[in-house]
Amino acid sequence: MKLLAVTSCPTGIAHTYMAAEQLQRAATKLGHTIKVETQGAMGVENRITAADLEGVAVVVIAAGIAITGRERFAGLKVVEVGVQEAIRAPEVCLAQALG
Repeated sequence: MKLLAVTSCPTGIAHTYMAAEQLQRAATKLGHTIKVETQGAMGVENRITAADLEGVAVVVIAAGIAITGRERFAGLKVVEVGVQEAIRAPEVCLAQALG
């Protein structure tokens, strides 16, 4: 299944990238493809494009703060989890999103 995610934390440094890495590992382990956009101290990296939105099953937002560009996901299934939750239990987050 094709998944998208956005990660962000209040300081936008370590946890943003840790959550992204954990979600990527979990998705691969579960046989899914995922693109993760990070919104942190370095700005937006790996930006989700309009082409990325086509055929996506779900968008996971793992954030401790409001993310920018949320309107891109209008009409798609969006599941929000805490950034810490994505770091500690990424497979549970993905199961919740796909359930």
